[in-house]
Amino acid sequence: MTRTVLFVCVENAARSLMAEAIFNAGAPDGWIAESAGTEPARNANPRAARMLAEIGLGLPDHPPRLLTPERIDRSSVRITMGCLDRESCPARLRTTELTDWSLPDPAALDDEGFRHVRDEIRRRVEELRRTLTAD
Repeated sequence: MTRTVLFVCVENAARSLMAEAIFNAGAPDGWIAESAGTEPARNANPRAARMLAEIGLGLPDHPPRLLTPERIDRSSVRITMGCLDRESCPARLRTTELTDWSLPDPAALDDEGFRHVRDEIRRRVEELRRTLTAD
């Protein structure tokens, strides 16, 4: 049985997509990551693709997508990137067990700031993988 880590941000255009890509590049056996947004953008942030390419990865093969009750329910681990303070964050997500990484939206940052967010996501994903394999 495959278990799912769900990464959630507002637009599913940068932070959660990068987390999904980084996690799936070295997912522990029996795990996979998905991502979704509370208000998905039409397209991924082009800098997200560029920043992932710098570390040898690509964006997931899907456009930004909507967070649905089904995605929440089928996930074993839920991680928000900092959308809990937004009105668009569904009540259902707020009442489930989750972890909030509270990372800034890199869209408003310069490239160095974007890289910092990417690197922090990478660090936290590596820590999450270790936690999942220890259980």
